[in-house]
Amino acid sequence: MTTASLHITLITETFPPEINGVANTLGRLCEGLRARGHQVELVRPRQGADQSRPSDDALLLCRGWPLPGYPGLQWGQSSMHKLLRRWTRQRPDVLYIATEGPLGLSALRAARRLGISVVSGFHTNFQQYSNQYGLSLLSRMVTHYLRWFHNRSSLTLVPSASQRLELERRHFERLGMLSRGVDSQLFHPAKRDNALRESWALNSGQTAVLYVGRLAHEKNLGLLKRCFETLQATYPQRQMKLIIVGDGPQRAMMEKDLPEAIFCGALRGEELARHYASGDVFLFPSLTETFGNVVLEAMASGLGVVAYDQAAATQHIRHGYNGVLAMPGDENAFCEAANWLLEDAESLRRMRLNARQHASRQGWPAIIEQFENQLRGVCGEHTVMPSLPYAK
Repeated sequence: MTTASLHITLITETFPPEINGVANTLGRLCEGLRARGHQVELVRPRQGADQSRPSDDALLLCRGWPLPGYPGLQWGQSSMHKLLRRWTRQRPDVLYIATEGPLGLSALRAARRLGISVVSGFHTNFQQYSNQYGLSLLSRMVTHYLRWFHNRSSLTLVPSASQRLELERRHFERLGMLSRGVDSQLFHPAKRDNALRESWALNSGQTAVLYVGRLAHEKNLGLLKRCFETLQATYPQRQMKLIIVGDGPQRAMMEKDLPEAIFCGALRGEELARHYASGDVFLFPSLTETFGNVVLEAMASGLGVVAYDQAAATQHIRHGYNGVLAMPGDENAFCEAANWLLEDAESLRRMRLNARQHASRQGWPAIIEQFENQLRGVCGEHTVMPSLPYAK
């Protein structure tokens, strides 16, 4: 018996070609659901390259406000009346709300008004970002709002077991798991490019230490600098280069603090894969990830990964087998783990092979199927909730 296709509406304030983990994940989910025969409608803020009126009926654009300090990213404008009109004419079976800003909130209100089932996604630790900027009061307010928001959906999907435990501790309800995959054909050790390494002034026996991600305070980039300097001091005879892929509000300051590092800017696709595969070691000092897609991308590319024991790293790295882990928040342990990784060339070679082997089994198809089943499982449900403030 054939299973009926669904009309799914995905609401998000970020989507490809924007470069970040949330956008990449949503692009994969959207593409995968369509490949499985579902009608997927996308609601998002207008991006620079968008036409004034989209030709695609499955795309609804709204206005966006620039996000301070993050060029190219936006908050979507509250669009409740536009959504009510659209969904009254053509009602979705289920909504997936991926971001909790004004656009996501207006979608939640419209869904309640029309009795449409809602699944939400917890993609970003905004409450931890507030702590990183020293705004603990704001962090409590953000946590309160996020809990209020997600507890009004039929199901909230989180990407890792550690994230689920953290949200349960904070009294989030009806939590489900949806992990992330990696394209192990795109991210592959065979993409290693000796000409690129030569442009970094490295030969085959020397070490490219890589970081990929947003250059922002919440990524704990002071530890990236400290750890690289520790590696240089521990192995003074070894030629090393710090390669930084990404962009963000801290780039200018980092270029000043790390004059010998190579800053490549934000990359995507084959160019990103080539940079990953041309590295040797991947440092990931962030403490604010819900998952951290870059960990799997680095592993698929055959790099030795150093990360804190949380999120994707907890799920995919076996310490000493396919990467190394440090206790979250222990900067000395993080630096020691990186030192240990480089101590023995044969051990590092084995870990890199094991990382590639593990990541090559973490494909997207099974995750897309699980996501489809989770959406199908809430169809027809409508969580009873009090009136929704904050948006008009």
